[in-house]
Amino acid sequence: MSELRITQVRAYTLRGGGADYHDQPEGHWIDDHIATPMSVYPEFRQSRQSFGINVLGTLVVEIEAEDGTVGFSVTTAGELGAFIVERHLARFVEGARVTDIERIWDQMYKSTLFYGRRGVVLNAISGVDLALYDLLGKIRQEPVFALLGGAVRDELVFYATGARPDRAKELGFIGGKMPLHHGPAEGEEGMRKNLEMIRDMRERVGHDFWLMLDCWMSLDLDYATRLAHGAAEYGLKWIEEALPPDDYWGYAQLRAQVPPTMLVTTGEHEATRWGFRHLLEMKAADIIQPDVGWCGGITELAKISALADAHGVMVVPHGSSVYSYHFVVTRTNSPFAEFLMMHPTAEEVVPMFSPILDGEPVPVNGRLKVPETPGFGVSLNPDIPTFRPYTH
Repeated sequence: MSELRITQVRAYTLRGGGADYHDQPEGHWIDDHIATPMSVYPEFRQSRQSFGINVLGTLVVEIEAEDGTVGFSVTTAGELGAFIVERHLARFVEGARVTDIERIWDQMYKSTLFYGRRGVVLNAISGVDLALYDLLGKIRQEPVFALLGGAVRDELVFYATGARPDRAKELGFIGGKMPLHHGPAEGEEGMRKNLEMIRDMRERVGHDFWLMLDCWMSLDLDYATRLAHGAAEYGLKWIEEALPPDDYWGYAQLRAQVPPTMLVTTGEHEATRWGFRHLLEMKAADIIQPDVGWCGGITELAKISALADAHGVMVVPHGSSVYSYHFVVTRTNSPFAEFLMMHPTAEEVVPMFSPILDGEPVPVNGRLKVPETPGFGVSLNPDIPTFRPYTH
């Protein structure tokens, strides 16, 4: 089996949008006046889609072996990512053995350094890497977590990200992470509203339930420090991605300035072991949160996690459904996982990548036993119209 060769790489986008969780209909909590770096401009405050958060769309990568087995993945790189996969990355994959994952990753990364390193290029590399793991798992008839060394716990426990932590508590999650709604440009009135939201939610959930705050790169150091101290009396567990991702120095200062009971977390928009090495060596975060679909895939996430473990830092990947579940269950320094509440009002548990994935598992009472289905254990919904914009 290890001698099987890869015959073809295919990259698709979805016609008419689809599974990209950034691209939701009007009224969805995920696009309701969430603070962003663009909040300094009043015309872009209400909707993240107004400044283009949904422009990329979904990338589907399929990789086929000579025996006809197909592995696939989804990530957010859209048509740009499809071009990179088909016109550039495919040359390193086609003809390779299905087990050549490490070599393929190294060639993809080094060959794109002159125009890549982060962003869409790493999204595309991640998509290829995840599809390779799915393919190998299917060929070996093993779940991806078995390829990674096996599970270290019987089940995953989750916190929920969404607008209703009170409902997340009722559903059995260990905590709830809320989006921040008002940034520095909205002044002291915005600060007051932010603190009132945290206070009101703490009153609803009681004192034994985790509450966290997702700031989505929207703050400056002074505002983030004041917000952290204002929220401390309400038992906020962590403040997440408060600053732009390139401000490593600001994160190091913020971690030194927040109350001692509060954690500083970041990394959703960081990529590769080198980016995370910078965060870790500067002691800039208590928890790092790489997205496996953006940071370089499973191959790179394993290296990031090892670095973090050596620094005594937890790794809790940004919500990416089965692609992170199979990793988290194999690592002792990833004691819990994130579940992104994709229900429009965050009141029900629904599959994160619906409707594009069939067979996607969801937590029950905030817990999940990762299925032992080969690969990542999901399939592409045949009713979703896909489009292959490029070939090579």
